[in-house]
Amino acid sequence: MTSPSNTREGGQPTFARDLGLFDATMIGVGAMIGAGIFVLTGIAAGESGPASILAFALNGVVTLLTAFAYAELAAAIPEAGGGYAFVRRAFPGAVGFTAGWLLWFAYTVACSLYALGFAGYFWEFFLKYVPGITEQVFGLTGEHLAGLVVTLVVGAGFIRLNARGAEVTGKAENVLTVSKIVVLLIFIAYGFKALGTPEEVASSFNPFFPKGMSGVIVAMGLTFIAFEGYDLIATVAEEIREPERNIPRATFIALAITVVMYLLILFVSLAAVRPEDGTPSWRFLGEYGETAIVRAAEGFMPAFGVAVIVFGGLLSTMSALNATIMASSRVAFSMARDRWLPEPVARIHPERRTPHVAIFVTGVILLAMALTLPIEAVGSAASLIFLLTFAMVNLSVIVLRRKAPEIPRRYRVPFYPVVPILGIVLNVALALYQFTFQPVAWYVTIGWIVAGLLLYYAYFEKRAAAVKPQVLEAPPRPTVPSENTVIVPIHNPDTAGILLEYAHAIAQARRRSLVAFSVVEVPRQLPIHEGLRFAHHREAILKAARDYAGAHRMKVDTDLVVAHHASDGILAGARRYGADVLVMGWKGYTNTRDRIFGEVTDQVLRHAPCDVAVLKSTRKEPPRRCLFPTAGGPHARLAAEWLNALAPAFGMSVTACYVVSPDATAEERREAERWIAKTLERLEVEVPVEHKVIEAKSIAGGIAKESRDYDLVVLGAAREPFWSQLIFGEIPEKVARYSPADVLVVKRYEGHVRSWLKRALG
Repeated sequence: MTSPSNTREGGQPTFARDLGLFDATMIGVGAMIGAGIFVLTGIAAGESGPASILAFALNGVVTLLTAFAYAELAAAIPEAGGGYAFVRRAFPGAVGFTAGWLLWFAYTVACSLYALGFAGYFWEFFLKYVPGITEQVFGLTGEHLAGLVVTLVVGAGFIRLNARGAEVTGKAENVLTVSKIVVLLIFIAYGFKALGTPEEVASSFNPFFPKGMSGVIVAMGLTFIAFEGYDLIATVAEEIREPERNIPRATFIALAITVVMYLLILFVSLAAVRPEDGTPSWRFLGEYGETAIVRAAEGFMPAFGVAVIVFGGLLSTMSALNATIMASSRVAFSMARDRWLPEPVARIHPERRTPHVAIFVTGVILLAMALTLPIEAVGSAASLIFLLTFAMVNLSVIVLRRKAPEIPRRYRVPFYPVVPILGIVLNVALALYQFTFQPVAWYVTIGWIVAGLLLYYAYFEKRAAAVKPQVLEAPPRPTVPSENTVIVPIHNPDTAGILLEYAHAIAQARRRSLVAFSVVEVPRQLPIHEGLRFAHHREAILKAARDYAGAHRMKVDTDLVVAHHASDGILAGARRYGADVLVMGWKGYTNTRDRIFGEVTDQVLRHAPCDVAVLKSTRKEPPRRCLFPTAGGPHARLAAEWLNALAPAFGMSVTACYVVSPDATAEERREAERWIAKTLERLEVEVPVEHKVIEAKSIAGGIAKESRDYDLVVLGAAREPFWSQLIFGEIPEKVARYSPADVLVVKRYEGHVRSWLKRALG
């Protein structure tokens, strides 16, 4: 007799941490190696000449100082929000509001830069390969207006895309980032191949300071935005596995990759380009501004290479635009959630579940900026604002060390407090110097700050006072078991009861705790914390599971897991609870040919750190007759172990069977009887057990046809290699799809399979 279920109706839900070190690194690299290097290389060369290499290197040093601060804060406080969240914690009043206000604007201005950069590469592509049409368009509208039209179209397109809920998965983002790196490595390789003699290379860098050190500082201010992006790792800190370890590593790896790539690109652009009229390479690059890399590629790459570079620029600007629209609207959404922006900005679309108002407001501002300011002013304004916000993040490290020394900090800024103080000084110094060469950026920034503070003190201050800063403490310990559990992810209330019956029987036999949980899915455009807004839908399912467990005298803990994808949530639950067995349902079919059991189930089966059972069930009552086909192997052995628990629990008879061809030889039939006998040896149940040889041309067809007289078919996963038969193999998948009976397919964890093989071999 078992005790009633444990009812866990409140508490801290699990937030799925589904991003590893590589994923986190690619987020940073993808954001930094984006439109900035394509758009700003020529501008930097024009402002500082060959010393633009020094400008990028010094920007890397300044960025590294702030990266130390981000690494400590994001590792200690691994939650969504990034720089805004850190400054808000350190300065909960007007300063915290200003940080969010500036960061929102900075991301939005960056969007403007990427939209303008896309327009430049768009017309460069057409000018290169369809010159007739391009010249006609330029003749009718002028080059400037044509660029603005494309800027407007691409900006509006990605605003709509974000609002509709379209998303690029993490794997696609990784592929896109790696592709961009490959494109730039091709450019670098051809550049090194085109280098002349050491004397010719040296002449390209002489004089090194054609515009003095002041030109270097100007270039630093204009191009600092190219190093913005590693901070996005902190904005998804809540979704990174082992954040205290992976966030610092991802931050520094991403920064190292980016700085090395930037310096190599600048070197070959300056050293391998030799204009026919004798113009210095740096002046040549400066004349072409945002399309300078394309002009450089024309000098030392074949025609296909130039096309690759242009296409890479288009891809980079599009991906950067999409990512920064999402980032900027997320900041606005978070501020509205904290009551520091009007409440409508925090609205979520009821069907698409996207922050559509925040996206629309952000989009209007970014288009206005892109259509009214020159690209130099746009890039300088974005760099200026990031410099100011990064200075505030460095200051937050110092403040939080004093205000909250109790926070566990597994990573700490080295040489504290020298490094954060130096970061503050250098960021502020660069920001102040920008006034000497781009005062419009300061005018725009000051105007934005003044407007924000007026709104804050006139309207938001009283509302903000009601928002108390969250207590900084270590995450609460789970109230559910943390190891050796049988877990049941529940999605459909109609099948929750029968899944619990199977899982409970296995848990009783293995002396394991039983945990049922449901996954709350959150769209990529929303911070993962926003899953709590949708939690009530899943709480109803968990309540039904608790009621069923209580009525059937089962001891069950329940929990919620919040994730961007259901499969990630299930895997996060398996890791959190130290799952020994995972029992999940399957609807019986999949809508796509490239999936076996469906996207969610396939991902769980591939990556689950435990034994897995997938149940296709159309019944609500326990089965009475079971068909057990077997051909040996670790998965069939696991199926037999589970039948030893399920058969007595359900009072179920078992028929072990083997399928042979109708024209099978006597030897083949004796082999079938031998396999059935070995299977019966593993069954230790005190219920009726029979055996049967089935004749059929198809193994899967024979099992499916025979199962008409049974309530349940239990199958072990196929022993074919993964790359041959995917997850479970062709036979179990076809039986599960076409059998009229319930079907339970089991797969032993690979670690357990290795142990089984070791024992079997002696």
